[in-house]
Amino acid sequence: MARERRQALTVSSVVGDVLEPFTSMADLRAYIDGKIIISGCRLRPSQVRDRPRVLIGGSNDFQAFYTLILVDADAPSPSNPYLKEYLHWLVIDIPGNIDASFGREIVSYESPQPTVGIHRLVLVLFRQPGGRQTVGAPVRRQNFNTREFCELHNLVAPVAALYYNCHRENGTGGRRA
Repeated sequence: MARERRQALTVSSVVGDVLEPFTSMADLRAYIDGKIIISGCRLRPSQVRDRPRVLIGGSNDFQAFYTLILVDADAPSPSNPYLKEYLHWLVIDIPGNIDASFGREIVSYESPQPTVGIHRLVLVLFRQPGGRQTVGAPVRRQNFNTREFCELHNLVAPVAALYYNCHRENGTGGRRA
């Protein structure tokens, strides 16, 4: 399963556009209406209106804390992503082996509303070094940079990630707009 996820992240250029190559060290599962989100699946805005339920597992360290970031790698359109990365959700201090709702929401969930093309929504998990974090909300959601945020807050490499594709309700167009 981890190999397929890593391959999906590479083929979709999530690794490269948003993340550096990494080795998955935790289990990240996201659910919408009780159904698991699989990397590369397609979801419409009506399906992701509410934040996903996110479960973290695979760590035997129950004292570990995690940071969860959800970004749109293609805002406002895949052919001209000048607002990328667009930050949709930021949660810190999530205790290991538990639901992300037990963390501290720094940036509230904003549902994706793509108007043009198919957007890659990337959900990435980082282990926080040294326990709880002191993190302020970014000044704005657009032009968020996951790499810079992680460098600033000493979040070394992702421990897990997945992505889904999202397009407007009546859209069925290709990857690039």
